[in-house]
Amino acid sequence: MTVAHPQNWVALFVFFTTAVVVGQLSARAKQRAEEAEQGRKEIERLYSELRDAFERASHAEALKESEKLKSALLDAVTHDLRTPLASIKASITTLLDEARDGKREITLDRESRLEMMEVIDEESDRLNRFIGGLIDLARIEAGEFHLRRKWGTVDEIISQALARAETVTKGRKVEVDIERELPVVSVDERAVSEVVYTLVDNAAKYSPATSEIKIKAQRSGEGLIMIAVEDNGPGIPPELRQRVFDKFFRATRDGDVTDHQPSGNGMGLAIAKGIIEAHKGTIWVESKSTGHGARVVFTVPIGDDETSELAVN
Repeated sequence: MTVAHPQNWVALFVFFTTAVVVGQLSARAKQRAEEAEQGRKEIERLYSELRDAFERASHAEALKESEKLKSALLDAVTHDLRTPLASIKASITTLLDEARDGKREITLDRESRLEMMEVIDEESDRLNRFIGGLIDLARIEAGEFHLRRKWGTVDEIISQALARAETVTKGRKVEVDIERELPVVSVDERAVSEVVYTLVDNAAKYSPATSEIKIKAQRSGEGLIMIAVEDNGPGIPPELRQRVFDKFFRATRDGDVTDHQPSGNGMGLAIAKGIIEAHKGTIWVESKSTGHGARVVFTVPIGDDETSELAVN
């Protein structure tokens, strides 16, 4: 092979050099592509392992939290069952001992016997309410809480709740502010009255003994009635306002809001939430406009003729 013209040597050298450079670049590009693909696969593998580890950790943490919750619920239920049972057992044992042994040195007078019978009666009612609350919660969570709707007035619902709450509001001023000419509502009056009673009862428990409780009812947007209950207690911190509607949760016991520990089992607001949501309403906690105290608010739709016999599944 001969090259006739010298410039062709230059062209051949350029072509040869270009071919070598392109070949090397191509090889390097291919190598880098392979390395990138291996890196991608390694990243995917590590991500998959990390995700699996996170899921296992989350599952373990969820199981741990579930066990803690079960333990807390069991403790709460056990405490709220044993306390009244202990009082009933002590009272009835004393009465039976006196009735069986007429030679006792210390005999109970009529007032003492009456007091023990009242303890038995009150604690039996407490147990009955607790078990009733458990049944209501179970029905709500199982979707078997049925509403018996009928047309009624808001002032009648509030009046029924306040009549039941006379003992807990004794010595207090209860101010009721109902907007004039509120429409009648299609609700389960007994259930909504139970919600109002629960809010009034909580307001009495968590505020000074002689402080005022306010109940306000008014329209809230189109087709809604809003009812609010206010107290002058310590209030509820924002981070606990959703948790107070969890079953067996009490802000003072589980949230350390105050040293005051009123009686209660933490089911009231959970049941109230279930009742209001069954009515397609909402319930929440907010601060009072004056700053001090808590304000619990709920809304219920006014309803129409088609809802009078509604059953919530």
